[in-house]
Amino acid sequence: MKAIRRFTVRTVLPEPIRPLARLATNLRWSWHRPTRELFAGLNPRIWAEAEHDPVTFLGLVSREDLHQLADDPDVVARVQEAAQDLDRYLEQPRWYQGLGEDAPASIAYFSPEFGITEVLPQYSGGLGILAGDHLKAASDLGVPLIGVGLLYQAGYFKQSLSRDAWQQETYPVLDPDGLPLTLLREPSEDGNGSPIQISLPLPNGRRLLARIWRADVGRVPLLLLDSNVPGNDDAARNITDRLYGGGGDHRLQQELLLGMGGVKALRVYQELTGSPAPEVFHTNEGHAGFLGIERIQELMAGDQALTFDEALAAGRASTVFTTHTPVPAGIDRFEIAQIQHFFQAGLAPAVPVDRILGLGRENFENGNPSVFNMAVMGLRLAQRANGVAKLHGVVSRGMFSALWPGFDQSEVPITSVTNGVHVPTWVDNRISDLARKQFGGDAESHGRWDLAYNVSDEEVWCLRRDMRTALVEDVRRRLRAAWKKRGAADAELAWTDNVLDPNVLTIGFARRVPTYKRLTLMLRDPERLRALLLHPTHPIQLVIAGKSHPADDAGKKMIQELVRFTDDPEVRHRIAFLPNYDIAMARTLFPGCDVWLNNPLRPLEACGTSGMKAALNGSLNLSVLDGWWDEMYDGENGWAIPTANNDASPEERDDIEAAALYELLETQVAPRFYGATVTESAGAAGPSTGGDESVPTHWVSMIKHTLANLGPAVSAERMLHDYVNTLYRPAAAAGRKAVANDFEQARNLSSWTSKVREAWPHVHVEHVDSLGVSEDPQIGDTLHVNAYVALNSLSTDDVAVEVAFGRAGDSDELDDVTLLELKPLEDLGNGRHLFTGSLLIDRSGSFGYTVRVLPRHEALASKAELGLIVNA
Repeated sequence: MKAIRRFTVRTVLPEPIRPLARLATNLRWSWHRPTRELFAGLNPRIWAEAEHDPVTFLGLVSREDLHQLADDPDVVARVQEAAQDLDRYLEQPRWYQGLGEDAPASIAYFSPEFGITEVLPQYSGGLGILAGDHLKAASDLGVPLIGVGLLYQAGYFKQSLSRDAWQQETYPVLDPDGLPLTLLREPSEDGNGSPIQISLPLPNGRRLLARIWRADVGRVPLLLLDSNVPGNDDAARNITDRLYGGGGDHRLQQELLLGMGGVKALRVYQELTGSPAPEVFHTNEGHAGFLGIERIQELMAGDQALTFDEALAAGRASTVFTTHTPVPAGIDRFEIAQIQHFFQAGLAPAVPVDRILGLGRENFENGNPSVFNMAVMGLRLAQRANGVAKLHGVVSRGMFSALWPGFDQSEVPITSVTNGVHVPTWVDNRISDLARKQFGGDAESHGRWDLAYNVSDEEVWCLRRDMRTALVEDVRRRLRAAWKKRGAADAELAWTDNVLDPNVLTIGFARRVPTYKRLTLMLRDPERLRALLLHPTHPIQLVIAGKSHPADDAGKKMIQELVRFTDDPEVRHRIAFLPNYDIAMARTLFPGCDVWLNNPLRPLEACGTSGMKAALNGSLNLSVLDGWWDEMYDGENGWAIPTANNDASPEERDDIEAAALYELLETQVAPRFYGATVTESAGAAGPSTGGDESVPTHWVSMIKHTLANLGPAVSAERMLHDYVNTLYRPAAAAGRKAVANDFEQARNLSSWTSKVREAWPHVHVEHVDSLGVSEDPQIGDTLHVNAYVALNSLSTDDVAVEVAFGRAGDSDELDDVTLLELKPLEDLGNGRHLFTGSLLIDRSGSFGYTVRVLPRHEALASKAELGLIVNA
């Protein structure tokens, strides 16, 4: 029989152990080992059955057992101590509280997905894991963040394989009452007030209602909007059905709910809790961009009654936009008519629809004016923007340079903050124990990483082997389960007991499977790969995992091609593909691999944090110089896979780079790993199981170097420090100035911008004189520059006139440019002015200079912000 309805009944805990409920629902347990050990110790069997989920665990423990636990003084004492520890963590000042009053009181962080724990499957890949790590690190540092996202009824799909190795997707429906979530309710004496709902109008007189669920991520509240509520029609209920599950109107409505509904949810939460209003809004990728429209709506419809341009200026000042994609195809784009259709339904009644359309319209060179681009809107709504690695910042400045015509790409106002990973989440317990023993305290997250050099080579090598052994055991278990789902009988699966070898060099590769990440590059020459796997003395073994988007048949075909290779009885003991890659799998996979492989098409990897997680555990990276590896590879923390010249065809490029990968594995990686571990007697019998005399000292020195140098560099704490100091604090300061004295600066900036834009077509450099340089100029000569500039209706205070000088190439393009501002010397009448200045010729060779005019206002964050420039 099947139930006609299913719901989750939450456990009522006896008073002495009631704090267990709070410990279970605050997701700090997902990275706080003592809390997990507390639950595990209460009943190890049920803890395993609950798959290490405290909420599920408490639901499985019988009432009798709960009362028995409550009668045990030792258990009660441990529960009380854990609760007190959580209270201290939540309440005591941390790093951020020492920054002073200028630090923002609250920061709203919007993201379409959050990967915090496998228990809350609201993530698909790197973007979500990054968002989860961002919240966790903010909590550890005391940064007053509030996360905003959507609660998907089925999250992302679960992956399995058919008998012929084709990816299969299933979408198990989640019950929010069985998750570590709390529903926001209207205040009531008994605490059971009616659920709070936000509302958005939809076309054809329909409405979209959404409830607000709260997850506690340590100190950080995460608000998740859920459209599966009784007041919605079926179509509206399904808007939050699954992550990235639909396109067209479905995707657009998800993003409207995330952005506009998310701001409404924040306002409800503020009123309910008395928490301060966010001073900074961080838009994590373009999916959340509509939050800026809702903020403009608030300012135009509120008591301030700002104009659109004034509200835009006020909102932009305190908004940060982070782009994660290095390719235009990765950006959400909608038809202008589609956007118009939804906003004409009254989503933002105070905001002119044509101005909304203008924010996302591709009205620039090589753009499509009939398309609404979510990243373009995100950039136009934010005064500060960043990519997620130094190289990605360069790529982003090139990709979006059309928004700032006339500026060199290096001047496009998109900076970068390199991603990081949350150390306590991703570092293995064995590494943590070693850190505590060798470094003291919380060294695994805050400490002296350089003390890794003090650990003996033998201890490091034994530790790595222990983690490799744990991975081998996990792979065998998962592979057997995967084959059973593919239809294999138990009698066919004895071979899975011998898959992989704890003594063999183990290489990991796990990520989403779009084509640019090149899952199958390792298969470019199958026989060469086979030879590497089966080498008599230097064998390698591969553990591979990854999901392809349900609509990406090319990615699914790559998985199928790889799995068919792994199914070959000759090599299947050396190479395994594990379906359903998630956080739980990753926790064993990253520590257990000796080498982490990454071979995307450069420069299409925005950051790629999986290699960071491996590095935290002493794994060495073998990667194309892309994303974070491009800036952090130093020659001793792994290997760089050479890339083909840009003029190579895609086929040639794959051939060249695959050959380079094989060459590195054959001549450098494998020999160095086995160095002293392959004894004279091992011969064709395979690698030695080793002893103290078999430690490969060069390999271990690379492990220590990786831990000491990459450990602090790849941490999410370093990332949060960067965000706070380079983006959040400046955005908060700008936002405060914009709104002070009844929005005086925002109003002023708006009217000034309109004046400048109207006058700009009439601004030009009439003439430039240079004096003081002889016919045979030398280093040390002084060049005097006079620029005659027509400003027409603008004043000299409205502009900056600069001379740009540097090395001049054959095409007169300037390189290694230095800028010097010229000073206004004389008003020549009729809107004409003379600007002058002197520069020192400080280099030999071909020297060149030019003069340019840019708008200047104290409220602008960069010279290029308005996208206006006049070059001589």
